Amino acid sequence: MFVLESYPAAVVFCIITMLCWGSWANTQKLAGRSWRFELFYWDYVIGVLLTALILAFTMGSMGDKGRPFLEDLQQAQWPVQGWALLGGVVFNAANILLVAAIALAGMAVAFPVGIGLALIVGMIVNYINQPTGNPILLFSGMTLVAVAIVLDAMAYRRLPSQKESGGGVKGLVLSILCGLLMGTFYLCVARSMAEDPVALEAGKLSPYTAMVFFSLGVVISNVLFNTLLMRFPVAGPPVSYADYFRGAPRDHLWGIVGGMIWGVGMTMSIIAAGKAGFAISYGLGQGATLVAALWGVFVWREFRSAPPGTNRLLTAMFAAFLIGLTTIILSR
Repeated sequence: MFVLESYPAAVVFCIITMLCWGSWANTQKLAGRSWRFELFYWDYVIGVLLTALILAFTMGSMGDKGRPFLEDLQQAQWPVQGWALLGGVVFNAANILLVAAIALAGMAVAFPVGIGLALIVGMIVNYINQPTGNPILLFSGMTLVAVAIVLDAMAYRRLPSQKESGGGVKGLVLSILCGLLMGTFYLCVARSMAEDPVALEAGKLSPYTAMVFFSLGVVISNVLFNTLLMRFPVAGPPVSYADYFRGAPRDHLWGIVGGMIWGVGMTMSIIAAGKAGFAISYGLGQGATLVAALWGVFVWREFRSAPPGTNRLLTAMFAAFLIGLTTIILSR
């Protein structure tokens, strides 16, 4: 299987993760305006699974290091497989809670609480599980990225379309639950993987096999989570499975593409963890929030109606993000 040879290469993969995780949501904007997120999400999870399988049979089956995918799959033990599946279930629950929190309380509440808490919890639990890197630099960088997320939310709060709604308290609770779950899903996947990507431990999974089981956890749990969301949506009327099959081919295509983009990012992240460590790999990946802000500022022009002073917040946000990102990279 393909294995990274150096820490600089791992950093490049982490940056790819950050770009993918910060960019996949653009595909929802490119789908039809009437295409509800609940319907989009079915194609999204299909895209995640397709990516996992494609990369497992290509990058995960080439070269002379580690174990090829099918061999790794045959030797995997059930408790280990269960950790990766659980990671997919936990991630999917967190992702849907985030969407619900945004619908109820707006991005200005959901993102700093949900993603900020996920960043802090995720880096701490992954560092405890595998203490890699200088803790002072690592957690200083984490703090700066968390500050950047808060500044991002403050900028969004100034937009007329992002004023807090009457569901603010419920949205805040959902954001906290999202952050706790989002901060632990990566640890579940880490527990399923061998520490050495070359000399793989017996019974443990390679990154490619772990990603396949993770994706299966996402797909299986989506039958329950998304069905409930369709019947009891946080915003708008309920939708049915029949509505899904009425979608245009373009709507379905963008959902699959969105899932594939996120899936590439997740796979690159856990491949990079072999050299960077899980805490660093997860921390860099969660900088995706600021990548999404770049799309919002320069492509979707989301801040064109923002009041004076918003640009200062955005400038401070990007400065804190870049310094924090650099500090996390230097922590190894």
